[in-house]
Amino acid sequence: MHYNESAENYLETILILSKKLPVVRSVDIANELGYKKSSVSIAMKNLREKNQITVTDAGFIYLTDEGKQIAEMIYERHELLSECLVRLGVDSQTAAEDACRIEHVISAESFSAIKSHLAEHSSEQ
Repeated sequence: MHYNESAENYLETILILSKKLPVVRSVDIANELGYKKSSVSIAMKNLREKNQITVTDAGFIYLTDEGKQIAEMIYERHELLSECLVRLGVDSQTAAEDACRIEHVISAESFSAIKSHLAEHSSEQ
């Protein structure tokens, strides 16, 4: 399953913010990503139409089950790829930036292989 990279970034951001804030609003997403509120509004409309988020009358944004599944997949990829790059000696800022790009294009098969390899090697240490 492949999604739009921009949509994946928004879903991942909503997930991350929902762990830090009591509620997530468009303004929170705009501030986190450094985007204009108008851009975030358009993206939220698209995610709502795809049934990946719900927005309450008060403007609170929640992930649907589908949206949460995508967000968690991307977040897991980001965390694991960042960790892998740091272990290889890449500085943490560069590792996070590179992981953010890789997480959207890596196949499920390749990601699974990396995950298995890291799990095997972390148990050896």
